[in-house]
Amino acid sequence: MKKLAFFISTLFYCGYFPKAPGTFGSLVSIPVIFIVCYYFGFIGLFLTIIISFFIALMAVKKVLMYTKHDPSFVVIDEFIVQAVTFLLIADKLKYFNGIIFYIIGFILFRIFDVTKPFPVSYADKKINNAFGVILDDIFAGIYAAIILWLVKYIF
Repeated sequence: MKKLAFFISTLFYCGYFPKAPGTFGSLVSIPVIFIVCYYFGFIGLFLTIIISFFIALMAVKKVLMYTKHDPSFVVIDEFIVQAVTFLLIADKLKYFNGIIFYIIGFILFRIFDVTKPFPVSYADKKINNAFGVILDDIFAGIYAAIILWLVKYIF
């Protein structure tokens, strides 16, 4: 069970990438998110987020039994939250050249994840459990999703 928890939490070992594992985890998430958005749109992406969240919660809880809070190799939260970033425009991504929106969404999420504006910083520092590991990124993803939706709306 421990090995499975680490396998899932590291996003199939992507979290062991030697440089910037969170960025790498976000980047490898994009093709999966693209496929889900293309074939299943908003509903598919929403279900992917919900299912991934509960699986991640269980896996991260197990990993935290052996590590410090929010270790850098835990990147399953980056997958979930990259999906959150594209949720508001998921149905639109297959109808026009969406590659630019994937790039913008990726960059926006990374900016908010690294800079940690409130409440991202609060969740990161104050909620020291598996839920907190994921929640800080969810807040960053919500910021990114809103701005991405505004960019999409403007263009």
